[in-house]
Amino acid sequence: MSITLLAEHTDHTWQLSSPSAQRGGAGGEWGVNKIDCIAHCISITSSVSNSKIFHQPNLNNTMARNTQVAADHHAPPVTHILAEFVATHPGYLAGGWSEAVDHEAHRTFLNWLGCAVGAAHHETANAALAAISLLQPSAQASLPGRSEKVDMASAALINGITSHTFDFDDTHLKTIIHPAGPVASALLALAEYRGASGRSLLDALVIGIDVSCRVGNAMYPDHYDRGWHITGSTGTLGAAAACARLLGLDTQQTTMALGIAASQPVGMREQFGTMTKPFHPGAAARAGLMSALLASQGFSASTKALEAPRGMMQTVSSKNDWSEITIELGQRFEIAFNSYKPFACGIVIHPSIDACAQLRAQGVLPEDVERIELKVHSLVLELTGKKEPADGLQAKFSVYHGCAAGLTFGHAAEDEFSDEIVNRVDMVALRRKVVATVDDSIDEASADITAVLRDGRRVHVYVEHAIGSLQNPMTDAQLEAKFRGLSDAVLGAEKSAALIKTCWAIADAANLLELTKLVKP
Repeated sequence: MSITLLAEHTDHTWQLSSPSAQRGGAGGEWGVNKIDCIAHCISITSSVSNSKIFHQPNLNNTMARNTQVAADHHAPPVTHILAEFVATHPGYLAGGWSEAVDHEAHRTFLNWLGCAVGAAHHETANAALAAISLLQPSAQASLPGRSEKVDMASAALINGITSHTFDFDDTHLKTIIHPAGPVASALLALAEYRGASGRSLLDALVIGIDVSCRVGNAMYPDHYDRGWHITGSTGTLGAAAACARLLGLDTQQTTMALGIAASQPVGMREQFGTMTKPFHPGAAARAGLMSALLASQGFSASTKALEAPRGMMQTVSSKNDWSEITIELGQRFEIAFNSYKPFACGIVIHPSIDACAQLRAQGVLPEDVERIELKVHSLVLELTGKKEPADGLQAKFSVYHGCAAGLTFGHAAEDEFSDEIVNRVDMVALRRKVVATVDDSIDEASADITAVLRDGRRVHVYVEHAIGSLQNPMTDAQLEAKFRGLSDAVLGAEKSAALIKTCWAIADAANLLELTKLVKP
């Protein structure tokens, strides 16, 4: 017989009762003695005399548990310490840092802007702007390399995306953070809207990058090894700090800005090689900007959002060296350790490209090669071990393509990572000749390469520090050449040259009107 049974909740145990079990009242209604709730009805085929009872876990056990996890309950108040630094540091004009640090800030901004302009019309940027346009944003801030203007938050997002699309941006080598992407992208949007001076933008850039990289120093490598894209996860804090500085927030407000940002770490390494990787610094820029704006309007957050046992840092990393945040804060600046890429791909590929370019300079040509024996640290293959990249984005994480590009062209700018080049028959054949092996006695920033030639000769190159590293940095002239290589096709040679001069002189600019005029095609 088909009958309908009701589920009862009595004494914290779910059970199904047949009509013979509890019937009472007029019309054969179900009994309600000790019934806490009626959950649902189910139809089953059963004999009336056969009651079915189903036991579920005790409801008390399904509630959230306060599980004990090892944590540092005596961490220093780094949220407040960083906020005080951001709000009260005197800045460059008051002797807050050296001329060398300030020059590095100019180099960082120039490099960031060139990368943003260069990728302004990439399909990644087009897709992001198309999505934002559906929100009908107000015209508050410029997009370098494009004629459109959007709201501040959307400009921060787009500029963060474009500056990282080519994977050609700056790198803080100690943590592999690309610090300018989130920080400069948020700052330019806010500074343009507020009519801020170039000097205030540069000061905020130095301070914001210091916050993101110091937090990164404290958590690296555990945080990165867990799968976080550290550029996005720390960049939210750097962007919030920079924008709080530009807004002139006090220590308490800046504490709130950092606290709000601490609930918005962005990015997983699984996304490397897709459009979502450059989304990470863009999303971090937008989140940081919004955190500062919220704090400026009285929005609150925990004053211990970074260091608390359930705060950001102890949640996303088991390694937290608080001294990396506090030692020499306000005296040593992480932007001084920034580096700039000569090659448009993941930083760990650079030594291999450099080595292959040196092989070419020694007369080794692709058609002469039987195979290329490559020895690198295990991290290199973990991050960039794609043997058969399908397009330019994937090729930026292929040390095999990097070697082929270095040997074929002698360099590896954005053009060498185009879809056409990546899938060219000779490039595919050459990268398949690369035999990579792991040797963890080799530093992550080094590469050992031997070209085995068809005539039996072996040509060896060892690169300890690639061009673009701190030990072998790009010169100002090389940075300018890189900028022109990115910008000329978008803005034209004349505007690019004028924009370079404007960037070098930005500290003296009363506002950003000239710069934002020059970044438009």
